[in-house]
Amino acid sequence: MASAFTLSIYPWVYTAQYQSDGNWQENYIEKPHKTPEEEAALSPEERDRLLASRNSFPEMPLVNYTTQYGLGCFEGLKAYPQPDGTLKIFRPDENGKRMQASMEGLMMPAYPEELFTEAVREVVARNYKIGFFPRYDPEWARDGFVSGHSIYLRPFSYSEPGIGLNLSKKPWVVIVSTPVGSYFDSELRPKAITTELVRAMPGGTGWIKCDANYVTPILVKKRVEKQGYMEAIFLDAKEQKYVEEGSSCNIFFFLKEGTLVTPKLGDTILPGINRKSVLTLAHDKGVKVEERDITIDEAMADAAECFVTGTAAGVAYLESITHKGKTAVFNNAELGDFTRELLLTLKGIQYGAVEDRHDWMVPIG
Repeated sequence: MASAFTLSIYPWVYTAQYQSDGNWQENYIEKPHKTPEEEAALSPEERDRLLASRNSFPEMPLVNYTTQYGLGCFEGLKAYPQPDGTLKIFRPDENGKRMQASMEGLMMPAYPEELFTEAVREVVARNYKIGFFPRYDPEWARDGFVSGHSIYLRPFSYSEPGIGLNLSKKPWVVIVSTPVGSYFDSELRPKAITTELVRAMPGGTGWIKCDANYVTPILVKKRVEKQGYMEAIFLDAKEQKYVEEGSSCNIFFFLKEGTLVTPKLGDTILPGINRKSVLTLAHDKGVKVEERDITIDEAMADAAECFVTGTAAGVAYLESITHKGKTAVFNNAELGDFTRELLLTLKGIQYGAVEDRHDWMVPIG
């Protein structure tokens, strides 16, 4: 199975740079490649050299506000193979809106949502035409498409040259794509543990999908993985009392009395696209939904099921949470019925097995 976040970048990439006249200069670039079959037959060394050439953008400066200070943002979204052989992208307009907001939050010229959506579609379409895409496999339906392959798209901003503390006034936006499979390490049990480290402070950039926000989550996630946990959970910065996010995803609790609760959005919570989608699906199923503060004590005492959401994670259940030496186990450490229902519905929509009632899936052509 393909793993998440490989650097097997597909040949067609996209760049756009903001110009002084207020427009974006767009370019679609075909990086070096062979046919997919020829590339699969290369030796590891030859393939590494080829892939390295696709991950090279010599026209962009090494020393700039992004590389020196983390002044940049990015997005993550997926295109999914469909039973009819086509590809569809999940809610690119929502990612476009969020990237526009992120760039505005970083006080740089904002890349318009309309350009974002069209560029994402065109990158996928160009790679599709030369055979770089995963083929739909009916066997994926056996596990609710958890093992399904897809295309991961990574749009990101990159600043012009600079070394002093300053803002980006002529940023680039770059879009690359790679094949991906399952996100979480299957060798780890879906257990979580809280951390005393802080992901975001009130009044900061926690609501922006910016580069700097991911340093602490990466460190924490790798630390807890060594302890046998799949996920770390961040609490609020002030009181270390309220649940905020997982290390790489939003978090939900399905309470024993039948209410679905997730921490309310604010300047310390990232507005996830899958988070928003799950809330809609829960409403569709007639479940009461609450976006509110929830303490770690309430979550551990009153939740029947717990799961996390994200572009990479999809909907992934947590069997337990450990906090200050105490462990709460949800649904006897098994995937709960409600979580399974949401998982199957969301994945089914994405892979064309369930009716797309909300028009979330966007064709590439």
